[in-house]
Amino acid sequence: MTTSTPPIRVLLVDDHAMLRAGFRTILGTQPDITVVGEAATGAEAVAQASALRPDVITMDVQMPDMDGIEATRRIVADREVSAAIAIITTFDRDDYLYQALDAGASGFLLKNAGADDLIAAVRALAAGDGMLAPEVTRRVLARFTTAAAPARPASPARTAASVPTGLAEPLTERESEVLVLLADARSNAEIASALFIGEATVKTHVSRILQKLGARDRVQAVVLAHRLGLA
Repeated sequence: MTTSTPPIRVLLVDDHAMLRAGFRTILGTQPDITVVGEAATGAEAVAQASALRPDVITMDVQMPDMDGIEATRRIVADREVSAAIAIITTFDRDDYLYQALDAGASGFLLKNAGADDLIAAVRALAAGDGMLAPEVTRRVLARFTTAAAPARPASPARTAASVPTGLAEPLTERESEVLVLLADARSNAEIASALFIGEATVKTHVSRILQKLGARDRVQAVVLAHRLGLA
């Protein structure tokens, strides 16, 4: 007897019904994704997240009643909800991106993204990978550095000795190399290629890094890497 993986459960949040309908249509073409609910306001999103327990939430920012940033903050604070949240945004509003990271968002999706981008984003978030698109993350992560420092190349050459002490369990040299590449917005495949290891091994290292840093996902790990001066 074969067992199938349950589909990724998605909650769509946007005050524009047409946009939600478009997202639902796109995601509905995929056998491994199912839209379990919709919300038109931040308050509805918080209630639906609690009731439906989705795997992924696509979250608009500007909505009546409660904006998407506050809704994200409340959903992330609910320990009964483990959904990864993608903020739906426009590229010219850096302030939203900064606030979303602080609120606990796992990634970002531009409103002009294509269908393939939306599908890939949902799958990435469901897998715990976050959405580290270089055109977004490299622009906003500088906000999270603790102090200005001379530019350093993104290289795996920095070792475990570069990792500040104070972690419950220090990073190994290899984990430090992987973290540096994560902070450069590299995918698992790119990290594997750079370090001459398999993707499965990269996933194991990433899981260990998240555990040691106490990070929810790759996005938060990257923010911490910048704050610790590793990138």
